[in-house]
Amino acid sequence: MEYVTLSKLSYGDQAVYEQAYHDRFHSPYAQHVDIKIADWPAFFLVTPEICEHMLTIQKVDKSIWLLCGKLPGIATKHFSRRCLIDEIILTNGIEGVHSTRREIDGVLAELERNHKQKRFAGLVQKYDMLLQGAEFPLSTCEDIREIYDDLVLREVSGSDPKNIPDGVIFRKEIVDVTDSSQKVVHQGLYPEEKIIDAMEKALKYLGDPSAELLYRVSVFHYLLGYIHPFYDGNGRLNRFISSYMLGKELHPLLGYRLSYTIKENITEYYKAYKTCNLPRNRGDLTPFVLMFLAVIEKSTRQLFSALTSRLDALNHYKEIIGRLPHGQERDCSNLYYVLIQVELFSEHGITMKELAKGRNLSPTTLRGQLKKVEDAGLLKVTLSGHAKCYGIDLDQLDKY
Repeated sequence: MEYVTLSKLSYGDQAVYEQAYHDRFHSPYAQHVDIKIADWPAFFLVTPEICEHMLTIQKVDKSIWLLCGKLPGIATKHFSRRCLIDEIILTNGIEGVHSTRREIDGVLAELERNHKQKRFAGLVQKYDMLLQGAEFPLSTCEDIREIYDDLVLREVSGSDPKNIPDGVIFRKEIVDVTDSSQKVVHQGLYPEEKIIDAMEKALKYLGDPSAELLYRVSVFHYLLGYIHPFYDGNGRLNRFISSYMLGKELHPLLGYRLSYTIKENITEYYKAYKTCNLPRNRGDLTPFVLMFLAVIEKSTRQLFSALTSRLDALNHYKEIIGRLPHGQERDCSNLYYVLIQVELFSEHGITMKELAKGRNLSPTTLRGQLKKVEDAGLLKVTLSGHAKCYGIDLDQLDKY
């Protein structure tokens, strides 16, 4: 059943509107948050639809863990990198910041060599740390500022120095919040004292272990957008924090799917924000929680589908290996299997250095094996920066 918003009811019978607010706010299914939205105490209802989203997310997440347990290590590593690049491209794209796959891949390569001078280095490094299980404190406003500085400050200051935070922690001036068409939809809290007070309350709720983590992530995501503590970079900061928190509850790869699904549902995303910001909606955050959980559910379904199709393909091509030239030879068989994995799961293939290290072979021996694959017309060679990367031609494999 569609959840009828209080803002919609406000246009009808006022007695019905007042009763609906009273019933919802005092419902045993109401979850209250110690913060005000347009002077109304914030809350949301745990509706049957919300419960259904929660159950589906947990069920599909379990299936994702099982699927990932069946994947070889190389496939998992390369798919993680591919998803990371997707997430950064899209989290930038939502804010109108242009970045390319090649650019982000190059930043990753630089970080592996401990170089951090390229554009988006902070953003890429932070997302890369998620899969490593890094912990980020999220208890104080200073914690938020530290993540912001590492994540986007360099790009924000390079884009427009006027957007550098100028308050004690956040900003000291008024700022408008715009949607994807640059229409003003909200004004961030002001002055900074109000920003700090609201952020402290939002962080307290985010860290409250008595509430379901997915509820906390959904509500905090709304609150950070509502508070809008910085002039620029709030969206990227918000999506990173949500990805980090989701990785605590769900498979870490889901932290690399959030921006993709938000962008797919950007109209519903902005609509939920706009609805909950309205004074006549009286602090009811249910529409946003419903929307955000639906986004998370869709992310889990899409990730499961992507992994399933790739695993099916991997098993299909594994059966073909024995029919390939030199496919009965153990060394070539193993090489074929690795190349199939990276072709299905990676961004651009695998380097000679990574191949040699993973298979514990000398470069000379490995070149000899690659030559056999090349002579069979199956080897793919691409460039990533200055490094040659190797894959396999799946179209040619299908002929066997």
